Amino acid sequence: MFRRSTIAGAIAVLTIAGCAVGPRFEPPKPPQVSRYTPGAQPELTDAAPVAAGAAQHFESGRDIPADWWNLFQSGPLDDLVRRALRESPTIEAAKASLRSAEATYSAERGALLLPAVDGQLGATRERVPGAAFGDPSIPASVFTLYNASVNVSYRLDLFGASRRQVEGLRAAADFQRWELEAANLTLTGNVVTTAFDIASLREQLTAVNDVVASETEQYRVVQKQFDAGGASRADVLSQAAQLAQAQSVTPALEKALAQAQHRLAVLAGHFPDDETIPSFALEQFTLPTELPVSVPAQLVRQRPDVQAAEAQLHQATAALGVATANLLPQLNLTGSIGSESVRAASLFGAGTATWSAGASLLQPLFHGGELRNKRRAAVADLERADALYRQTVLAAVQDVADTLRALEGDARTLRAQVEAEKTSADALEISRKQYQAGGVSYLAVLNAQRLYFEARQNRAQAQAARYADTAALFQALGGGWWNRKDAEVARQ
Repeated sequence: MFRRSTIAGAIAVLTIAGCAVGPRFEPPKPPQVSRYTPGAQPELTDAAPVAAGAAQHFESGRDIPADWWNLFQSGPLDDLVRRALRESPTIEAAKASLRSAEATYSAERGALLLPAVDGQLGATRERVPGAAFGDPSIPASVFTLYNASVNVSYRLDLFGASRRQVEGLRAAADFQRWELEAANLTLTGNVVTTAFDIASLREQLTAVNDVVASETEQYRVVQKQFDAGGASRADVLSQAAQLAQAQSVTPALEKALAQAQHRLAVLAGHFPDDETIPSFALEQFTLPTELPVSVPAQLVRQRPDVQAAEAQLHQATAALGVATANLLPQLNLTGSIGSESVRAASLFGAGTATWSAGASLLQPLFHGGELRNKRRAAVADLERADALYRQTVLAAVQDVADTLRALEGDARTLRAQVEAEKTSADALEISRKQYQAGGVSYLAVLNAQRLYFEARQNRAQAQAARYADTAALFQALGGGWWNRKDAEVARQ
């Protein structure tokens, strides 16, 4: 009967120990929307009459390659992105944070879920007076006590406090893993878009320098006409003002180009004076024409920031379970076995064995409201994490919607700018022929030339914007990390 009751008691304790209080974490349901924009979602952008202006198709369900930047078909860009991923301190910091979180999880998991076993070996010199035996006249005893023991302690996880702590630490490690993926995606996106900025700024600067040269020549002609009495002083001043205006654009573009080059070097993990960072030109890139568009329900599983927010929600759920369990009884088991002797040589001899076993049950009774208020704080933290998760999902869907509309607008803008450049080039050619035939003045030719250079600058800006927003779409959709083969892939 005693054996049966002991077994029944053990089963009851284990059943209680399997209970974990507090809410169980359930992954949030995906958003119940099927498209990103009001009305019909775009399927095809406009096409411009140049290679860089080809129409782009949006294909639902098309997968994203892990090295999506290779779709722009630039070897120097691919080399630079891979170099940045290897050498960027930002990525190294994110990797170190992940290693720290995983090591902390492993350490605490062992400490919380498994018994602690410690070996102890000691020697104590003691003096015991006769009064300790009730007779002060007895001479004091002085001796050395040697002891060796193995001590075991274990907190029985009655209400799942330890398991919920481990669950929270696992979620914290998952958060750092997704933060690493987010850092990878942000870095690659910044490198790619900065390369596009540099290419655009270089072409704009060339066009502006051509405008300045044209305005300078036009000013020289007007000045000669004024000297010959064929132009007024107002004409000279007006042309001087146009020249000064054109010249004022150059320093701003040079500044922006230098800063973009410095930024690209730092993104790659190098100092701004690094001369190995390549220079880029727009003609080095090819615009991808087949673009993926994931459905919103799939998007939330692809975006590292959404997954990181979900990990924080998981962590807050586990923290509420811990705070709830701290209000309930806690059972601690302890035990030790060893040997004690006044002589080191006989420490493990006959009659020296010692052992102890104990249990303690702790029920919090009064802590000045500390435990209940900590639970209320955990509830508020969970509500906050839930709200932040929902906001992250909304922002992710907005990113895709904004980028889709931007690509539509970019295509139309580029088409218009290409037409403007072509028209101004044709006008310049006609002006030159008319000038050769004596039909127009040289000033008319210079003015047509200036308009052509300005149109070329605007076209370069529009072309770079289309490249940049194409890269932004790959970023907004998560960047294809799930297709990467290396060990850094975050697990779903």
